[in-house]
Amino acid sequence: MKKNMGTVDKVIRILVAVIILVLYFTHVVSGTLAVILLILAGVFVVTSLLGFCPLYLPVGLSTKKKE
Repeated sequence: MKKNMGTVDKVIRILVAVIILVLYFTHVVSGTLAVILLILAGVFVVTSLLGFCPLYLPVGLSTKKKE
């Protein structure tokens, strides 16, 4: 599993996850939409922590700077 996410990509994903959590806990979103968004937020956090996004592989995308 080769890392393919840059710092900016990770930060954006974490911020989106935090926004989703705030929307959920302030009851702006609920029901099925809330469940879907919470799952998405979880995926964003996990991929940010790992630095790897499996959806980038088929496209050959990488936001990580070359070393």
